[in-house]
Amino acid sequence: MAEYDYDVLVIGAGPGGYVAAIRAAQLGLKTACAESRETLGGTCLNVGCIPSKALLHGSELFEEAEDGHLAKWGIKASGVELDLTQMMAEKSKAVGELTGGIEFLFKKNKVDWKKGHATFQDAHTVKVGDETVTAKDIVIATGSSVTPLPNVEVDNEKLRIVDSTGALKLEEVPEHLVVIGGGVIGLELGSVWRRLGAKVTVIEFLDQLLPGMDGDIRKEAGKIFKKQGMELKLKTKVTGAKVDGDKVMLTAEPADGGDEETIEASHVLVAIGRRPNTENLGLDAIGLELNKRSQIETDHDFRTAVDGVWAIGDVIPGPMLAHKAEDEGIAVAENIAGQTGIVNHAIIPSVVYTMPEMAGVGLTEEEAKEAGHTLKIGKFPMMANSRAKTNRDTDGFVKVIADAETDRVLGVHIITSLAGTMIAQAAQAMEFGTTSEDIAYTCHAHPTHSEAIKEAAMAVQGKPIHA
Repeated sequence: MAEYDYDVLVIGAGPGGYVAAIRAAQLGLKTACAESRETLGGTCLNVGCIPSKALLHGSELFEEAEDGHLAKWGIKASGVELDLTQMMAEKSKAVGELTGGIEFLFKKNKVDWKKGHATFQDAHTVKVGDETVTAKDIVIATGSSVTPLPNVEVDNEKLRIVDSTGALKLEEVPEHLVVIGGGVIGLELGSVWRRLGAKVTVIEFLDQLLPGMDGDIRKEAGKIFKKQGMELKLKTKVTGAKVDGDKVMLTAEPADGGDEETIEASHVLVAIGRRPNTENLGLDAIGLELNKRSQIETDHDFRTAVDGVWAIGDVIPGPMLAHKAEDEGIAVAENIAGQTGIVNHAIIPSVVYTMPEMAGVGLTEEEAKEAGHTLKIGKFPMMANSRAKTNRDTDGFVKVIADAETDRVLGVHIITSLAGTMIAQAAQAMEFGTTSEDIAYTCHAHPTHSEAIKEAAMAVQGKPIHA
């Protein structure tokens, strides 16, 4: 009789969890995955990455038709109207297709889906709903949830003060949407509703948008969003918000202290960050302690301090990104199977899916200087890129940061409509220890946006051709 029900039990079926479960099963391990949602895919597929990108795409199409960009190309679309119900239906259809796809992959790979909330009984025993499940190795992949803001109560049913989940299901275009938080989620969702006709005000505690991104990207982002019509209130702290009928009254004050002001909005989006889902897992039953940020500390192989218990994704230190969790899911499964699973956390790309997109990989200029590097930096404006200029799509630039002594590329940062796709080239090149000269002397197809990466690399040596 087997000592355990399963070789591997994964808690959580988000990007990290479901990938870990599938990979473990592919490696011949008897695998189960516990998930409390009615559908697989976690926050990302259900109420995060996927539905937000659907609305970003839909809103971009609407704006192109409505604001005259299509007319510039001789495509006359008169009487353009927004059918928000249809846009939301198409979003939901995309979500359903992808979450259903994971369920198919579970069946294909013989991963058992245990439906219910999982709680540790001991290091090899978990209670899932009314069922008790044992496993030799258990992977915690429970993801993260929205960070609450004191004195601003979110209600995703009444849809006046919402978090990112509520902002994806608004039933009307806000008259005035106030976004609390100038990070990735707030700017993406704020840009959706701005394109669909809302007045959007972004309130950010810091003096610039997009904390953690390269300084040049942050400065340019501020210019771009202002040009697009967003009102930016930087160095401002929200102290409270109350719903009054179909209005929300916010109070805010300067971050450094000063007189309080009142802002009237029709809707408010709270987007100040996310926190790891490490509560109510019964971690005390296995003696697993959290760090000061309520995260689970692991070693290089994703082992926790408790033998047989592993952790990946948003519950461990590092950026809360779906693709980071996916890579960790593959690595942890391979490590459990006795192979060598590795994630290079120094090269994890990040993308802001606004229009234009903003992406970066490796060190920012500020981080590189703080680390003691002497730098050579090349920048190339999209205004000088032939494809971008032809498309009338010239906002942004490519920035390549290289070590002045070795020429090794330390970071690449991009603003342009295709930045999220373009950053993959930079990440792959950096994974192989590329120099700026390597990129500069690699032939890039013409005319493409990616030529801007080549030119920025040439600019590191002071010799771009087209700028």
